[in-house]
Amino acid sequence: MINETSAVAFRQNLGEMLNQVQYRHDSIVINKDGKPVAALVDARLFARIRRMQGRFDALCQRIESGFANTPEAEGLAEIDAAVADMRAGR
Repeated sequence: MINETSAVAFRQNLGEMLNQVQYRHDSIVINKDGKPVAALVDARLFARIRRMQGRFDALCQRIESGFANTPEAEGLAEIDAAVADMRAGR
């Protein structure tokens, strides 16, 4: 479950929120001035996110190197065509 709280309430209830994350595996989004600024997540989930981030970064580098010699306008045109095809149900 994902809960939201203000920064003030988070400071006041830190112990309880740590327990929610540790034992119930909840996540808590911390808002400041009504905007999300941070999240408190279970350590296992955080480790998984870090692994996924590394894999995502490596994939982005592979894609970037594969298209390094493609002019930007041509690449954007290919992306637009692919999006149009998907929206058309092809």
